Amino acid sequence: MTIIERILSSHSDKKLVKPGDIVDVEIDARVARDFGGANVVNNIRDNNLGIENVKKTFFTFDCNPTGSDQKYATNQHICRVFARDLGIRLYDINSGIGTHLLIEEGLVYPGCTAISTDSHANVLGAIGAFGQGMGDKDIAAAWSKGKIWFKVPKSVKINFQGKFPEDIFAKDIVLNLLSLFGANKLLGYSVEIYGDEVNRLSLDDRITISSMATEMGAIIIFFTPGEDIIQYCEERTGKKIKPVLVEKNAEYEQEFNLDVSRFISRVSKPGKPHDTADISDVLKTRIDSAFIGSCTNGRMEDMRVAANILKGKKVAPGVVLKIVPSTDKVWDQCLAEGLIGIFKSAGALVSNAGCAGCAAGQVGQNGPGEVTVSTGNRNFPGKQGKGDVYLASPAVAAASALAGYITTPDKIPEKPAVFKPKVIQDEKARVLEVHQTVKEKPTVIEGRTWLIRKDNIDTDMIFHNRYLTITDIKEMGKYTFDNLEGYEDFAGKAKPGDIIITEKNFGSGSSRQHAVDCFKSLGIQAILAESFGAIYERNAINAAFPILIYKNLDNLELSDGDNIRINLKTGDIINLKNNKRVNVDPFSEVQMEIYQNGGLF
Repeated sequence: MTIIERILSSHSDKKLVKPGDIVDVEIDARVARDFGGANVVNNIRDNNLGIENVKKTFFTFDCNPTGSDQKYATNQHICRVFARDLGIRLYDINSGIGTHLLIEEGLVYPGCTAISTDSHANVLGAIGAFGQGMGDKDIAAAWSKGKIWFKVPKSVKINFQGKFPEDIFAKDIVLNLLSLFGANKLLGYSVEIYGDEVNRLSLDDRITISSMATEMGAIIIFFTPGEDIIQYCEERTGKKIKPVLVEKNAEYEQEFNLDVSRFISRVSKPGKPHDTADISDVLKTRIDSAFIGSCTNGRMEDMRVAANILKGKKVAPGVVLKIVPSTDKVWDQCLAEGLIGIFKSAGALVSNAGCAGCAAGQVGQNGPGEVTVSTGNRNFPGKQGKGDVYLASPAVAAASALAGYITTPDKIPEKPAVFKPKVIQDEKARVLEVHQTVKEKPTVIEGRTWLIRKDNIDTDMIFHNRYLTITDIKEMGKYTFDNLEGYEDFAGKAKPGDIIITEKNFGSGSSRQHAVDCFKSLGIQAILAESFGAIYERNAINAAFPILIYKNLDNLELSDGDNIRINLKTGDIINLKNNKRVNVDPFSEVQMEIYQNGGLF
C-alpha cells in the first residue's frame, strides 16, 4: 500500500484498502476554527449530538484573531461558550494557525489523521500525517462519532532528480510544480515526493510545499519524515514515533521524474495560483503593497529570510508591507532574535499570529486597483481583496517591498521607485466656476408617518458599523434600522415619501454619513425630532435631507401611519386626517439654500 492507504487502513477496520474503497476513518485530531466553528456547534446542538472524545476535539481561532469583524467575533464567542461548557480545548486569538499548532503542540505526528474546517489541513503531509479540510457537517459528525467516511484516493509518485539551484526557495519549488501540473492534473490524487534533494528540505520548506496541494487539486502531498522531523515531533508528543512508510511494490496511478535543477524563481500572476511565470517576465511591475505570512509562508525560516533582506533598509515610499507570523511561538522567536525590531524599523506592519489575508481575515487585504506581492497560497479574485495579487516567495516579497516593484533580492535598486503625483502641466490652469441650473425643490411635502417614540437613537442603531464598507448609496437603504430593536424590518416596510417622527437626540454617536444616506436611499422624505446629534444635524443639512426640530406635536393627535403636510419655509405642519395644526422651527436660510442646491456641493 501507499502512504495514504497505510494510514487510512490503520485507522479503520480494514487491513487492506485500495483506491475507490470507502472506509470509516478514526480521526486523531478533530478541529473547527472560527471560520465555520459556529456552524459546527449549531450542527451538534440542532441534532442533539454528543462529543465522542473531548481530548481529541479542538477549536482554533486563526482566520480573524484580531476579532476586528463583528461576525467573526460573534462566531468566536459561540465557540468559546460551547468549549467552556463541554471542556473542549480552545486555541484562542493569541495562538496562531490551527494546522501549524497541530504540529507545534504535538497534537498530530507522523501517521496520524486530522480534519479541520480548513482547506489547507493537508499541510500535515509535511510530517507524513493525513490532514484533510472538511465542511461543518463532516466535522460535527466526527466530533460526535470519532470517525468519518472517506474515499481512498489514487496515488501519484513524484521523484525529484538533480539538485536545486542555489537561489530557489520552497515557494519557488511549489510554484514550479504548479506550472507543470496546473490546477487539475493531480486532481483527487494523493501525492508522494521522493529524491535525494528532499532530504535538503526543512520542516518549514515541506510545510510550504504541502500547503499548496489544495491549489493543485491534490488531496495531499506527503513527505516521508527524516530523523530531524521525527525528533521534532517526539519532543512535542513525548512519544516514540515510527513513521508510516510506503510498502514495496506499492501501486501508483502515475510516476513523474522531475529535473529540479531546471526549476526557476517563479511567481503566480493575479487571478490563478497555477498561472505562473518566470519572475524575469514580471520584473519591475509596480506594486502598492507586499504581504509575508499565511499557512504557506509564515514560518520561522520565512521570517529570517525576510529580516535578512529588510535589515537596515526602508520599505519604498508609498508601499505598505504587512508581516504575520504563523504561530505565537514563531512571533515570540522573532522577538527573541530581534526580527520584530528589523521589521518595524523597515516600516512594516507586524500583526499577531494568524492566517492574515485569507478568508477576509485580519490583515493583508487589498483594495480595487491595488497591486500586491503576497506569500499566500491563493490569489483568486476577491480572496485577499479586490486588487491584483502576485504570489511569490518571502524573499521576493521583501525585496519587492524595498524596490517598489517586483524584483529579486539580488536586484534591489539603490534608490526605490517612487510614486509621482499627477500634476496639471499648465501652471496657469485655473479652477472655473461651473454654473448649474438646479430645479427648485418643493418646500411643501406630504407623507405617511412613522412614530418612533425613542430617545437617543444612535448611528449604530440607524446604520450599523458592520456595513460601513458600503459606498454605493443605492445599497444602503436595506440596512436602515436593522440594529434598532423593534424596527429591524423597517427597510422592508418603508415606502418612498414616508416621514419619520422621533424624539430626543436622534443620530447621536459617530460621524458616519451612511446614517443619513440610508434614508435617502429608501426615499424617506424627512425626519422630525425634538433634537438631533450635532454631527448628524450637519450631515443631514449638507446632504439636502430635510430634518426639522419640534418642541411639542401633541396638538396634531397623531397616530402611526397618519399622513401629514409640512411647509419647510414656515414650519407649519397639518395632520391631514383631522386638520390639526402645529408650528415647528422652519428651515434656516442656510439649510434652505443647501436644500435647494441639492446638497453642500
